[in-house]
Parts: sequence; structure tokens; C-alpha cells
Amino acid sequence: MEKFPNLKMQAITLRHSYNANHNGWSGCLHDRKNFYAGPYYDITHIIDRVGSGGSFSGGLIYRLVNGYGPKDALDFAVAASCLKHSIVGDLNRVSVEEVLRLLGGDQSGRVQR
Repeated sequence: MEKFPNLKMQAITLRHSYNANHNGWSGCLHDRKNFYAGPYYDITHIIDRVGSGGSFSGGLIYRLVNGYGPKDALDFAVAASCLKHSIVGDLNRVSVEEVLRLLGGDQSGRVQR
């Protein structure tokens, strides 16, 4: 943040690799005033890691431009990118409702489309 004084916030994913199919997943964000830690997810049976970073960034931007605060945006981004690990390819195909269900505590993995 010191090197880039015009940067308003900085966020990053946090991956703990147990093995190729089992990772811990979270993220953090700093907005020059506060440091926020996102929720932690234990992801087993990973289908594809490709696109998880883009999914994190997209979820973060989506929430921020829609008026949500940094902590809410971070939590949404972590959950969206967590779900991306269950989808083949670079595109995250989950809905906002699916991300919100995960954030609400539903970790059943049931597809409800």
C-alpha cells in the first residue's frame, strides 16, 4: 500500500494446499483503514482450480460496484471462488443465490437450479 498511494484497497486469495483435491480456501482485504479476513472453506474433491482467482476478483468487484462494503464484498468473493472449484473450465457458472446460500451456511453441495 505504501508503494501505491492511490490504491484504495488490496485483496488476495489464501490457499492452503493439502493435496491436489483438497484445499483450504479464504481471502483477505485491506482498505487503508481496516484489514478484513474472509470465511474459511475446506474444499474437498476439487474439480478444477482454473478460474478461482478470476472468480474471486469478479465476485469482489460485483459486490463493491453494487454498494456493498469491503467485508461483505470479500466474503462474497471468497464464497463465489470456493464454489468455482466444483466447475470445469475458466468460467464460474454459479448464481448469486448459490453464493448467498453458501454464505448463509448451506455447505450441502446440493445443486438447486
